[in-house]
Amino acid sequence: MTIQSSAWTCKPVRRRRRLEQVREHVNVSTKGRLLVATPPLGDPNFDRSVVYMLEHTDDGAVGVVLNRPGPETSIEGLEAWMDRLSPPAVVFGGGPVELDALIALASADEVDEDSWSELREGVGTVDLSLDPDEVAAAVRRLRIFRGYAGWAPAQLESELDVGAWMVLDADADDLFTPNPERLWRDVLRRQGGRLAWVADAPDDLSNN
Repeated sequence: MTIQSSAWTCKPVRRRRRLEQVREHVNVSTKGRLLVATPPLGDPNFDRSVVYMLEHTDDGAVGVVLNRPGPETSIEGLEAWMDRLSPPAVVFGGGPVELDALIALASADEVDEDSWSELREGVGTVDLSLDPDEVAAAVRRLRIFRGYAGWAPAQLESELDVGAWMVLDADADDLFTPNPERLWRDVLRRQGGRLAWVADAPDDLSNN
């Protein structure tokens, strides 16, 4: 399914200077990596969230939140796809933007380029408008997200500059974890050192 980009279409040239200024301080590529929220993050949509980044260019950035399983267990017209979901077999909340948009991530051995957009290490987005039988043989794991996280030009760079996010390498298992409620802590814990200590910090830092 095509990811709509209306939420982060290129803005006028006046923003480019700000983007260049921010990138002088934050020189990092996030596509195919994780954004891990630094506690405490005031926005409840992203507090202790782990975001897998689908795209990051001068026009903005798009990702899906990996640790927000939702209540939906079925989607009309997509029943055959739902039967192939990795556990927990629910639709995840990908973010607060375009809640009618559905994005499917899958890991696969080999998929036709017309139905598959590879991001990294055999993980990509799959076109949900296709008959799943056309690609199911190659798909090993599948997750569907409703909505996505989107940033306007320079917005994500600004958030990185103030330390709102940690940029960490993604493991394919992160995208399809059967224990999404533990993902934030698990990702930090495997980093070792001070980040592992952050993983064990209490939810209410005033209790620390």
